[in-house]
Amino acid sequence: MVRKRMIVLAAAAFIGGMSFTPSIAAADWYGNGHRGDIRADRQDLQADRFDLRRDRGDLRRDWRDLGRDLRFGSGANIGRDLSNIHHDRMYLRRDRRDFRHDRRELFWDRRGF
Repeated sequence: MVRKRMIVLAAAAFIGGMSFTPSIAAADWYGNGHRGDIRADRQDLQADRFDLRRDRGDLRRDWRDLGRDLRFGSGANIGRDLSNIHHDRMYLRRDRRDFRHDRRELFWDRRGF
């Protein structure tokens, strides 16, 4: 009778102890996999910042070219400048959305979810 109780207690202690140990799926959070993901997110953010700066510079240049073409009456180039402005705004919007997405992903990776 005492022997059965000891076996039951040992089994309960073993099963209870297993619930506190990290599983194989959760072990990645403690290894290099999680840090590598954060590092990749930071590199993505840096690339996105570079893209945003480049797109803002292109947009400023296109606005300056449009003003010059309007002032000096180069009608053929006005349509091209407006098209470039439209495309630059579209690229800027896309890069901002990508930047926000990467920041959100980095936030959740840091929190560990």
